[in-house]
Amino acid sequence: MRFVLVTAVLAAVLVLGAVFSLALGSARIPVPDVVRALTGQAGTGPFTTIVLDVRLPRVLLAAVVGAGLAVVGTVLQALVRNPLADPYLLGISSGASTGAVVVVVLGVSAVSMPFGAFVGSMVALLVVYSMARRGGSMTTGRLVLAGVAVQYVLSALTSLLLVTSSDTQHLRAILFWTLGGLGQARWHSLTVPALVLLVGLVLLLALARPLDLLLVGEEGATVLGLDTAKFRAAVFVLASLVTAVLVTVSGSIGFVGLMVPHAARMAVGASHRALLPVAALGGAAFLVLADLAARTVAAPEEIPVGVLTALTGGPFFLWLLRRGRRTEGMAE
Repeated sequence: MRFVLVTAVLAAVLVLGAVFSLALGSARIPVPDVVRALTGQAGTGPFTTIVLDVRLPRVLLAAVVGAGLAVVGTVLQALVRNPLADPYLLGISSGASTGAVVVVVLGVSAVSMPFGAFVGSMVALLVVYSMARRGGSMTTGRLVLAGVAVQYVLSALTSLLLVTSSDTQHLRAILFWTLGGLGQARWHSLTVPALVLLVGLVLLLALARPLDLLLVGEEGATVLGLDTAKFRAAVFVLASLVTAVLVTVSGSIGFVGLMVPHAARMAVGASHRALLPVAALGGAAFLVLADLAARTVAAPEEIPVGVLTALTGGPFFLWLLRRGRRTEGMAE
């Protein structure tokens, strides 16, 4: 009953957020006109064009990216058994962003951009994971430090590309991926992310039991028949692929994969069969509302949505660190 109730509430929030996102912005459109445009009763006109061709693809892309980042964050927290795991904090988003920017600067075709983002995310993840595992055990502090270090290196590399490039198109692309945003959403940019999210979510739901086994610890999961090394490697690759595709269309949007899984876990518990769908819905609703705020807070100017998620995620991250220290002190 709790799962059904939470799912219904999140679905309602997502729908309401989507409707307001279609209605509000630099040009305000009455909600009845939005409904008529969506149902095909408005005919042709400026309101219909704004709703169907400009705002609706953006709302749908925000939902897809938010759901994907939340699902990836949920899975990473289970794989490393660390509440601070997140595609942004572990350097996956930064690696994918840097890989995509390198492809842009080299002038390679757009088809190669997802591949560059995937390679960048995998390299970043492998470096962070290997650094955090040095000494045979993974600690929260080591994982965070490794992620921050990789982010600094990737940020420096991106800045170097920004300084040395004289092409204004390159500069615009680099700033887009650095700050994160959904302003380039178009109907043709929705297909691949939506398919990757759907396939990834189905595969991860099928792996819900092994993910639950990891919660009992490395030894316990091995005793129960799980090859943890191979399983982690396979899911890491899947998580990196999903992240790379999302970063290709949205840039680096941080902290969604950190905050939403914690809220979902508090709502429905730790079982991934219920946790993953709730995290997906929560991430979609959160990023749709964040993008609405990004478009309306300083209208007609637009704030990059990655800036807003960082402003909310930073304090949440500090709260998690403080709570972790308090828990460790009580355990001592």
